[in-house]
Amino acid sequence: MKVLQINIFGNLSTGRIAVDLYNVLKDNGHDGRVAFARNTIAEGVPYYRIGSIVNVYLDGVLTRLTDRAGFFSRFATAKLIEYIKTYDPDVIHLHNLHGYYINIKLLFDYLKQSGKPVVWTLHDCWAFTGHCCHFSAIGCNKWKTKCLSCPQLSSYPASYFDRSEKNYQEKKSLFTGLSNMHIVAVSKWLENVTHQSFLNAYPIDTIYNGIDLTVFRPIDSDIKQRFNLVNRKVILGVASTWSNNKGLEDFIELNKMITKEYAIVLIGLNDKQIKDMPDDIVCLPRTNGVEELVAWYSAADIYFNASIEETFGLPTVEAMACGTPVIVYDSTALPEVVSEESGIVVSTGDVKQVWNEIKLLASEPIEKDLIRRSALKYDKNIQYRKYLELYERIIKKDDYNGSMYSNKTILAND
Repeated sequence: MKVLQINIFGNLSTGRIAVDLYNVLKDNGHDGRVAFARNTIAEGVPYYRIGSIVNVYLDGVLTRLTDRAGFFSRFATAKLIEYIKTYDPDVIHLHNLHGYYINIKLLFDYLKQSGKPVVWTLHDCWAFTGHCCHFSAIGCNKWKTKCLSCPQLSSYPASYFDRSEKNYQEKKSLFTGLSNMHIVAVSKWLENVTHQSFLNAYPIDTIYNGIDLTVFRPIDSDIKQRFNLVNRKVILGVASTWSNNKGLEDFIELNKMITKEYAIVLIGLNDKQIKDMPDDIVCLPRTNGVEELVAWYSAADIYFNASIEETFGLPTVEAMACGTPVIVYDSTALPEVVSEESGIVVSTGDVKQVWNEIKLLASEPIEKDLIRRSALKYDKNIQYRKYLELYERIIKKDDYNGSMYSNKTILAND
């Protein structure tokens, strides 16, 4: 079996997921390739580079000027399609199609014409909105019927103009009507909202993101010593991109409450954020590698995910695998991944409750082995083997029932 994955990143964020899935394919005797546009990719992974960094920047500028994310990069996409024809995969597996690198019209016109089995893993909600990747924070439900007058133009993929109605209609037309596509959501929460979107004509299942439990595990390190934190309890926060929706302001508020035996460490901040943060918060950019991230997870006394918009919450599970108790908000998908054995769910935005629970966990710690056991079901070998089963089913077209599916497709395109 040959599987081509298409994603914005090669070895960052969702790119790590694509690489892990490739390795599971390889370990089970299958062939795979990863087509990506940004970042690098792990050594030994066969890949195809989509376009160039110049193409990405140009696409980004045009998107900012027009609010037409996904409708540029024609030349890069045409070259990708030629590569797909040459490689001739049995399954085309889509990940994030936003990120200024691909033309969704060219791609989906080809997918419909080719008839190849398609799996599309949704890591956010961009596929069925007219602009945004997340809408929970502002309680917007326009995506259920028709996006227009978007209230989040300044959010990624940011634009000066509003084309959300046009984008919504074109996405609906392009993304519906494929003869053999299966949607995968990375959480039950995301599966539920996808069922309420125009993608509801397709089979939709949840396959949780997987992690490498041989990498994410409790380890000993000198990282506390290096940052002069030996005698303090570390409250850790990690994000690939920080914003208020990721809880940055809540960490600043929490910092006002904690006592001197605690310290907040935030990883993934940009230069401006680091400059603007309070001096007593340990502020770090992205780590120099997974090993450093694992060291921080293992050294932390509490991992706090303050995000209010998560379709899964991968760092939360990574922290659990390292034996660190977690605190999350009762928002979107985060409550799904936390149990009584691994941490605590608190009311969204209640920073005072967070501080109280931190003190409780410090006085009544949960066993590291118990926390780690709660993360075992997210083993990449368990989760990503589910994709292998899915690939085999859709190659055989076992997910569909002929005319019944065709009727659903007509309704989706009405």
